[in-house]
Amino acid sequence: MTLRLNHTMSDAAGLVQFMSALGEIARGRHEPSVPPVWRRELLNARDPPRVTCTHREYEQVPDTKGTIIPLDDMAHRSFFFGPSEVAAIRSLIPQTDQRCSNFEVLTACLWRCRTIALQPDKDEEVRILCIVNARSKFDPPLPSGYYGNAFAFPVAVTTAGKLCDNPLGYALELVRKAKADVTEEYMHSVADLMVTKGRPHFTVVRSYLVSDVTRAGFGNIEFGWGKAVYGGPAKGGVGAIPGVASFYIPFKNAKGEEGLVIPVCLPSEAMERFQKELNSVLNNHIVQPSIIVSSL
Repeated sequence: MTLRLNHTMSDAAGLVQFMSALGEIARGRHEPSVPPVWRRELLNARDPPRVTCTHREYEQVPDTKGTIIPLDDMAHRSFFFGPSEVAAIRSLIPQTDQRCSNFEVLTACLWRCRTIALQPDKDEEVRILCIVNARSKFDPPLPSGYYGNAFAFPVAVTTAGKLCDNPLGYALELVRKAKADVTEEYMHSVADLMVTKGRPHFTVVRSYLVSDVTRAGFGNIEFGWGKAVYGGPAKGGVGAIPGVASFYIPFKNAKGEEGLVIPVCLPSEAMERFQKELNSVLNNHIVQPSIIVSSL
């Protein structure tokens, strides 16, 4: 089955809760096991609003050099990252950074490879935005039945030259610091910024946005005919500006290996450079990354 989401209603966690409830009812329950909670006031702006954190993820950056990804001639490819691929990338980071998560390692690698592929000027600022589920950041946490939007877009900003010329550990540290920015105060500050700045869009120019849906639970939704072979977004680059976003989706490949499939959307020439750069990261361990070519 497919489903189209209006993101003003819920985030991925809320969508999975809704779909799970439908699945329970389809299998005979009279009501969902987790009652839905509306309570949007929990994330209202404060009165008076006060922006207490730095939010460079909402900076309005002019596209002076035409670097927003074009709408035509876009290539969609999906890359599988299993234990071998992740180990190959981890071999490139310092031993002191090995406690970082696979999400952080993959994000640093993909951000760097993607920037190299797009070939921006070295002095141009580039950004990585990591979607963070903030439900657990509140004290007390948001109710388990809350299905509205409760995520943030923490950002790391650097120049293309620094990102591409430094070792992978440089990008990794930026990603880790960005994720750590999300606190309860940060979330209140975002809500206040939305009110005072008129709900600005996140920065798109020279940005890359990644969202980890490995724990969302799409694959566990059951309507009565068995669990899904695949559960997650259909392709990368979705949204008003194609090419900006990628998703980390749990997947089992043809060999039975558990890992992630990550869809990437780039202009065709940039996609070829991206694949070449990614191969160079992995070639000490495997010949090339596993690729699932998508015609979507």
